[in-house]
Amino acid sequence: MEPTQVTSNNPTISVSDLSRSIKRTLEGDFAHVRVRGEISGAKRATSGHWYFRLKDEKAVIDAVMWRGQAGKSPTQPEDGLEVIATGRITTYEGRSVYQIVVEALEPAGVGALLKILEDRRKKLADEGLFSPDRKKVLPFLPDVIGIVTSPTGAVIRDILHRVRDRFPRRIIVWPVRVQGEGAAEEIVTAIQGFNSITHGQSVPRPDVLIVARGGGSLEDLWAFNEEAVVRAAASSSIPLISAIGHETDTTLIDYAADKRAPTPTAAAELAVPVRTDLMANSGRLSIRLDDGIARGLSHRSEKILGLARGLSDPARLLDTVSQRLDDWTERLKFTLLSGLNRRQDHITALAAGLPKPQRQLDAKQELLEARSQALQQALASAIKTKIHNFDRVDPVRRLVGAITRKLDDGQVQLDKLAGLLESYSPENTLARGFVLVRDGSDVITSPSAATPGRKVELQFAGGQRRRATIDGQVKSKQATESSPQRETQGKLL
Repeated sequence: MEPTQVTSNNPTISVSDLSRSIKRTLEGDFAHVRVRGEISGAKRATSGHWYFRLKDEKAVIDAVMWRGQAGKSPTQPEDGLEVIATGRITTYEGRSVYQIVVEALEPAGVGALLKILEDRRKKLADEGLFSPDRKKVLPFLPDVIGIVTSPTGAVIRDILHRVRDRFPRRIIVWPVRVQGEGAAEEIVTAIQGFNSITHGQSVPRPDVLIVARGGGSLEDLWAFNEEAVVRAAASSSIPLISAIGHETDTTLIDYAADKRAPTPTAAAELAVPVRTDLMANSGRLSIRLDDGIARGLSHRSEKILGLARGLSDPARLLDTVSQRLDDWTERLKFTLLSGLNRRQDHITALAAGLPKPQRQLDAKQELLEARSQALQQALASAIKTKIHNFDRVDPVRRLVGAITRKLDDGQVQLDKLAGLLESYSPENTLARGFVLVRDGSDVITSPSAATPGRKVELQFAGGQRRRATIDGQVKSKQATESSPQRETQGKLL
């Protein structure tokens, strides 16, 4: 019995077509959604993409955050964090599941923000950014104050008014947004911009910085909890005062700043002293200084008078010293005369034991004359010996013999050269069977120089000469196995 075929009007489609149709439907109906839920199973792939799930009490949905969005997002996925994810719904055809592609991620509720804040505070504290050793001392009286805040609002007015009342200073304002998107980046740029100013530029470098804004909720103050802002404040080479919110508000920049002010007005009071107080304090210090100098001079004067009473009469001291000097002078004269007399007696005794100089000169003169006579006798004997040896040699006979030997050697060499020249003479060469070929006054030395039809002169041994004409027949033959010879035929006339 054959099975019954069921017919239907619905077209048959492939699994891929069905998956693509579902994908288009979801992406069209849910092109932009904001989903609130708790993150679980967060995992970052080696590619930089984040994969996690969003869940509530009754449902769960897969989520993916591509590397580009993850790098720009201030909030990173973390298990247990309640967030609001903004993105679009799509499907992953390989597993037939739907998911949300997250384009932005933000904490949901104060609890999530507080958790992020505490985790970030611990991380930066472990790096040492909040260490007291990093804190710089504020200048007592800065010449220039840099302020990073909103150019509008009560904060900047309060700071300017307070500085003007206490001690007028030059103020440079770097306007920034203090909340919302892009606020953190502008605050970082302002802090780094003030630090990049060098001395001598048209814009003076501030001596102290104030980062300030008014009060607000945790979300409003969140820009001052961003990691980039905290790091910029910690790395500032200019002393920095943070004045964020009211006294009960605390942000992470307060930990990194060199000084925290409870309010913007208090920041101005930390930055500059009160001019009138300085003047009054300066007056008090001046009075105290004058009193101290006067008391010091009086004390030293009394001390000098007391010491003077304990000293002897200067005139009496000089008399004693003068008398001692006279005594030493007399003793010195006697000692000098006595010493001179002793040395004179010693010299006289030594002179008596020395021979007379004239006698020594006479002895040296006799010795010199004896050595002079001996030298003259030795010189005369040497000259006589040299003359005798010279007379024994006949110089003329030796010169004649040398010349004769030189002439004989030259004659032998000349005979050899004459014989060699005779063997190489043209006549002897022609006698051996050779012929001298001339073209006019030129001698033809190779067959290539012979021109057919040209008359040449042939010279044989004994001076015989004939004229011949080259007939132009040039033949080659092998004189040896390696070098070809050219033969030119001619006709004698």
